[in-house]
Amino acid sequence: MSNVIVLDNGGGLCKAGIGGDRDPIAVVPNCLGRTPSSSSSKQKWLIADQLNSSSTTTTDLTSISLRRPFDRGYLINPDLQKEVWDRIFRSILRPHLDPTLSSLLLVEPLFNLPSIQRATDELVFEDFGFRSLYVADSPSLVHLYEASRRPDGLLSSTQCSLVVDSGFSFTHAAPVLQNFTLNYAVKRLDLGGKALTNYLKELVSYRSINVMDETFLIDEVKEKLCFVSLDVHRDLQLARGRGKDNLLKCTYVLPDGITHTKGFVKDPDEAQRYLTLPDGAPPPQPGMNEEMGHIEDVEKSEDRKRIDLTKNEFNLTNERFLVPEMIFHPADLGMNEAGLAECIVRAVNSCHPHLHPVLFESIILTGGSTLFPRFAERLKRELRPLVRDDYQVKITTQEDPIRGVWRGGSLLASSPDFESMCVTKSEYEELGSARCRRRFLH
Repeated sequence: MSNVIVLDNGGGLCKAGIGGDRDPIAVVPNCLGRTPSSSSSKQKWLIADQLNSSSTTTTDLTSISLRRPFDRGYLINPDLQKEVWDRIFRSILRPHLDPTLSSLLLVEPLFNLPSIQRATDELVFEDFGFRSLYVADSPSLVHLYEASRRPDGLLSSTQCSLVVDSGFSFTHAAPVLQNFTLNYAVKRLDLGGKALTNYLKELVSYRSINVMDETFLIDEVKEKLCFVSLDVHRDLQLARGRGKDNLLKCTYVLPDGITHTKGFVKDPDEAQRYLTLPDGAPPPQPGMNEEMGHIEDVEKSEDRKRIDLTKNEFNLTNERFLVPEMIFHPADLGMNEAGLAECIVRAVNSCHPHLHPVLFESIILTGGSTLFPRFAERLKRELRPLVRDDYQVKITTQEDPIRGVWRGGSLLASSPDFESMCVTKSEYEELGSARCRRRFLH
């Protein structure tokens, strides 16, 4: 049995489990939350797995206030992180493995600051007493896992790939060569799942009902109903459709705290209508429902003029594709950022020219924000005009983009050389954090 705990410590989710296993034992929110009803009690903070929707069937997470250890992708509150890790290590993993008798493989963000590294090392060795530590980054682990899945494929033969990791806080385009991330070529887009959720909150709050405090709920709306558009101009026309002619329209029902404590899509078949539309098809022309749709639109405009305190649902139309569109064209929203395709091209161009054709042919997508339907197809369309005609562009999405990094860590932790790569607790106590960290500088 492996004595290695693998922890992918993301800004949104913590994935933790035992090295050598295929899947983590815990995939939990990396935050603490408190519901309005328990705000008067100091004992009612919910931690990690207690905030998982699957484990909160009786807890209403409406308008929950959240505290996160991470901000903009980096650890800013070690005390909060300690509470989350304490819950994971001592409550969830303890029956399987004792931290004080184990090594830790920790996945950290790229370009982590030395002060954050010191605080992390204190948590690992002093607060939790791990016997040794290895620090990895997500692109190298994704490459390792995907190369191991296809031992006869291009990744294994060239030992080269371009990992696009679009997570909670930001998106990286990171070239990997021989299991080492080429840090000098990594390009970052300051957009991730958190920014997309916040944008959807603003759109719904402006057009329909105030949901600015409903982080978990709008996260679910985003994951269930948003998709990447392959033709934004066409879809904007579709979104103007009236009544039942609007293929993009769908309704989300808010929890009422009595009959249901979770929100849900009112008509799942209605929500899927657009995704069955053939690619490249022109917008359907308004039919018999046009007059009825006009009446509905008039009613809607009247509704907007008065506040309905009993309203417990809202409609989505163009919000469904405008939110993921941020990743591809952030400049359209006034952000001084390159789109994802340009970000990838800049990362490749920062590498040796001999690597260019291989990198474009070995693009791997990971991270929860790549799960939007048609993400890979849209990215390929955006990339193709920016890449030389004699280069192929091939994009692979991981089978599970949320657990993909963890699986790479699990594979590395089960290798026979793993323990020799770690920094031990005695080395940390003798040499200090800074000198020990040099071992992880690739």
